[in-house]
Amino acid sequence: MLVVEDETLLADSIAEWLRREAFAVDVAYDGDAALERLGVTDYDVVVLDRDLPVVHGDDVCRAVVDSGTETRVLMLTAAAAVRERVAGLALGADDYLVKPFALVELSARVHALARRARPAAPPKLARAGIVVDPARREVYRDGRYVALSRKEFAVLAELLRAGGAVVSAEELLERAWDEHIDPFTNVVRVTVMKLRRKLGDPQVVETVPGVGYQIR
Repeated sequence: MLVVEDETLLADSIAEWLRREAFAVDVAYDGDAALERLGVTDYDVVVLDRDLPVVHGDDVCRAVVDSGTETRVLMLTAAAAVRERVAGLALGADDYLVKPFALVELSARVHALARRARPAAPPKLARAGIVVDPARREVYRDGRYVALSRKEFAVLAELLRAGGAVVSAEELLERAWDEHIDPFTNVVRVTVMKLRRKLGDPQVVETVPGVGYQIR
């Protein structure tokens, strides 16, 4: 998830709110920085202020659309006129939100766009006796409820979405944490260790040396 907003306090507030919703969030404070991040990272959703300095939000939106990725754009603007909303949607934005707005509404719109940005997932993820309910953020192992932290939940969900394939530590860092995380950190290994302990025996999260992790 990328938040692009030149009002620093608003950008940071949005990012913090979405992180509480278990999103991994990067922030850019102008259009040029946004284009730089979009050039190296595939985001599910971009929350994009239309009136940006340096590079206008319209140009950032066009770049996202022209890239051909599945990235969804939620455009923010202080202009409430219908013609402004129509113009933003005509650029290729997927949704439009007028300032000021409630963060809870922004969150609901982001969740909806994120579901559209990725292939449809089953309502529940299940494998090896583990059932994850993403909507309720609940986890069960052989019928037993398992309480997980947000990051443990995010890592487990990504492993289950892989459908038995190996997921590298780098991929888990990209999907469950944000850009400020040290790429050389051992946070993934520590999180997996805690996840294994909470899920109990027999162990289902396997380490593939030099490659990553998987749930068969």
